[in-house]
Amino acid sequence: MSDPQTARPRDVGLPEHVLACLFDLDGVITDTASVHASAWKEMFDAYLAERAERLGEQFVPFDIATDYVKYVDGKRRQDGTRSFLTSRGITLPEGTADDSAQTESVNGLGNRKNNLVHEKIEKEGVTVYQGSVRYLEAAQAAGLRIAVVSSSANTAEILRVTGLEKFVETRIDAQAAIAAGLHGKPAPDTFVEGARRLGFEPAQAAVFEDAIAGVEAGHSGAFGIVVGVDRVGHGAALAQHGADVVVTDLAQLIDNRA
Repeated sequence: MSDPQTARPRDVGLPEHVLACLFDLDGVITDTASVHASAWKEMFDAYLAERAERLGEQFVPFDIATDYVKYVDGKRRQDGTRSFLTSRGITLPEGTADDSAQTESVNGLGNRKNNLVHEKIEKEGVTVYQGSVRYLEAAQAAGLRIAVVSSSANTAEILRVTGLEKFVETRIDAQAAIAAGLHGKPAPDTFVEGARRLGFEPAQAAVFEDAIAGVEAGHSGAFGIVVGVDRVGHGAALAQHGADVVVTDLAQLIDNRA
């Protein structure tokens, strides 16, 4: 375990009072955000097309550029499903976590999407951002404590298959959040819990996020610094919603430090 007295936050471009790093996974460390976006579109388009034909409505496909960012990105699977459906004026029963992928419920559609994610990961693998690996190595060497805080139910699997689990002391994922009764992003609860498990207050921790919901969570939780990671050209929106610093790659925090 690292000693806070010898930690060197400046080595990784962070303020001196920041002693812990709380990383979102999808889009920050790994390129799984694109996998999730593709799975959301495939699931919603199939459902919306079937529904439109059944009810005699117009089919309007799910738009990754707008719908994904506004309603889904960074949220728990059930919350993202419900949020997007509400935007289309669709209300479905919640169902349960055990609903099959064929069930027309919030949980059923969410499980359908999660099955697609597993299929895509198995077929295509997981791409890791090398700049993020450099940053994790530097943060660990600088004595900072590290947690992953992700809305994904696949966090443990992705950390394992990519070999990134060696950097991570604790993990707050979808299952952990539900078990602890924590609200999902944009509420700050999961980040607060991540900091607590590492032994720090929010003001002593940095949040690293690529989603608007995530930077809103970091901002509302009064964390020491919120780093927005812009992978898709929405840096201005990340700053507007609470990011203190916006980078396109985490390695910039190392390379550009004073």
